[in-house]
Formats: sequence, structure tokens, C-alpha cells
Amino acid sequence: MSYTDNNEMIADLEQTFRWFGPNDPVSLADITQTGATGIVTALHHIPAGKEWSMDEINKRKGIIEASGLRWSVVESVNIHESIRIAGSERDTYIEKYINTLRNLAQAGLRIVCYNFMPVLDWTRTDLDHRLPNNASALRYDAIALAAFDLYLLQRPEAFDEFTEEQQRKAKQYLDGLSDDDKTKLINIIMAGLPGTDEVFTMDEFKVHLKRYEHIDATVLKQNMAYFLRAIIPEAERLGVKMCVHPDDPPFPILGLPRVVSTERDLADVVNACPSPSNGITFCTGSLGANPKNDLPGMVARLGAHIHFLHLRNVQREPDGSFYEADHLGGSTDMYAVMKRIILEQQKRAESGREDISIPMRPDHGHKILDDHRYDTYPGYSVIGRLKGLAELRGLEMGIKRTLFDR
Repeated sequence: MSYTDNNEMIADLEQTFRWFGPNDPVSLADITQTGATGIVTALHHIPAGKEWSMDEINKRKGIIEASGLRWSVVESVNIHESIRIAGSERDTYIEKYINTLRNLAQAGLRIVCYNFMPVLDWTRTDLDHRLPNNASALRYDAIALAAFDLYLLQRPEAFDEFTEEQQRKAKQYLDGLSDDDKTKLINIIMAGLPGTDEVFTMDEFKVHLKRYEHIDATVLKQNMAYFLRAIIPEAERLGVKMCVHPDDPPFPILGLPRVVSTERDLADVVNACPSPSNGITFCTGSLGANPKNDLPGMVARLGAHIHFLHLRNVQREPDGSFYEADHLGGSTDMYAVMKRIILEQQKRAESGREDISIPMRPDHGHKILDDHRYDTYPGYSVIGRLKGLAELRGLEMGIKRTLFDR
């Protein structure tokens, strides 16, 4: 604990760890040794659009609590595609979504992360990018993505979206790949939701793309606003805080629009249905991949709406590529971001808000040391994330003592 000028205690951020459930190679017993006290998880075995029953929710909660931890954040309650495309069944799926929120609230779960990314979740082109110290990181290679889009997916519109130079480099890159390398690239990009082993076939993905043929960012943003206006009043009544996760990467890919990539986008989300329950998952990695995003400034201006923190760093490259860097390294000034978060906590304490201990998790750790012995979900090694958590914990303590301790 640290103190404000009014001698009010500033609670530490709640340290959490993502866990993908009983099949996760990283066990709850492992997580208890990291110093984290909260678990971020979801019922990944339940398909998007299906209600989560009280039995399933309480079963998962019981497993977590038996390990001495608490289920702090639900990440994610996934949104059915019918809601995103304004399909004929969207109201039915919205009602099912609301029923899930009701059940979560009844179980005492009050923070729900979600995203509005069409079809694919976060997208990378390399799940084993080796750094100079031989640590393994996730990487998004803009040229590899272009090669996939132009010459493997063969999306006709792609040739109007990439420059001749980008097309030349993409073809050169593709020509250097073996058939196995091409299959590997396809499977990495076509991976489904986190926590699942789902991989789209090319034909399946083309069917999904067809559904977005007439949906641009403006229409998708309207569909998101419709969803928010339907669920937020009930979420507020239940005491549930919804927090949207930014797009990853934060720019359009594969012909799919993006609507949660910039500060303007985030402001549009919270303004679509103003409420204490309509908020943000502030992911420094997703937002940090766009060099135009001023992350410390975004916390300063939108901090009141932040309900959940994903803290990680990416190293940007001039062509739009990036890779997951050390948590305190990379292109984002994590010191400046953390300082703004702490100042937001101070504001909350002085205004009487109770949600001062914002849940934080170290996102997308490197594979280091014994992490290479385990087949964990990409980005979710235990020792790499432990390293990130320790660094973030020390950074938070140092800033708080500098600002507040006498």
C-alpha cells in the first residue's frame, strides 16, 4: 500500500494470471507460486452464442477457489457472429448473452472482458520467433501476412490494398517457403479463439469473409453500438462491468474491418451507451502496435473507464511488423503507462470509488527456461509471464513509493 497526499491508501493493482481451464498445461498450483491472487479465465469449451449455465460457472469457480485463488475476471464471453453482422438471429443471441451475464453475476463474477474482432481473434504469423537470447516470442510479420492474403488466400481485393513493392516482397517471401512452411503459416493465421484448438480451413474462412462483404468499419461500429445498448442497461443493473478488448493487430487485415483500434474508437465505445458498466480492457500490447496511439495519454483521458489491464509490450518495425518484447522493453514506455494508471487509482481513491485495485495481468510472455518443455497455449508460458509479472510488480511499487511515500 502507498498513500496519497490526503493520507488515503492506494491499493495495489490486483495481480492476476490467465488460465485456460483444467486442460491448461499451466496448473493452478503453478500459478499460486507466481504471486498472482486472481485468475482470468472463461468456459472455453462452450461455443460462442450458447448460454453459460450456473452449474458450469460454479464448477469452474469451485476449482479455482479450492486452489486458494479467486476468479477475478471472465475473459472472454465471446460474441456470436450473428451479432457482429446484424444477422436475423442477433436479438436471440443477445438475449442468450444477457442470460450468461445474469448467471455470472449470480455467481459473484462482476468483470467481463469481450472483443468485437470479426471472425479471428488476435493474429500472428510466427509463434516461435527466436530472440537473440533464444527466448521464443510471438511475431506479426507484415510481409508474411501479405503473402498469405495475396497468394494463399487469393483474396482479389488484396491486390488493390498492397503496393507493388509490398506485393513483390510478399511473392519473394512466399517463394522462399516450403510446402510445410506454407501449411504452418496458414494454420497459424487461421487459428480460432484462444483456449481452443479450432483452425479454420481456407474454404470456411472465405465463407466468413463473404458475410462481411458489405460491412465496413462504419457498419460494424453501428452493430457494436446496437449490442451495447442492448446489454449495458442490464449489466449495470447486475453490477457487471463490461470491458472491450482492443483489436489485435489494431488495423484492418484480410479485408476485415476493425473498430476498437484507436483512442477515438475507445471513446466511441464508451459513448455508445454511457454507463459505469461500459468500459475498457486496456491492452498495451494491442494498442501499442499502432505507433499513432499515445498510450499514457489514453490512460489519462479514458482512465475512468478502464476496468481491466493487459500489460505487455511489442517492438514495432518500420513496415508494420512487430514482435512481443520484454514487458518493460519494446516500443511502449511502460513506466509512463504505469504512472498514469497509478494516478488514475489516486483519482478513484479521492473520489470515493471502490474499484481502485484494478485487475492486471502480464500478457503474452516469452517462452524461456523450462517453458520450452511444455506445450502451452501461444503466449501463455508460465515462467515468461512470471518474469513479466515480477517486473510489473516492481515497477508499480517503485512508482508508488516515489509518488506517495514520505
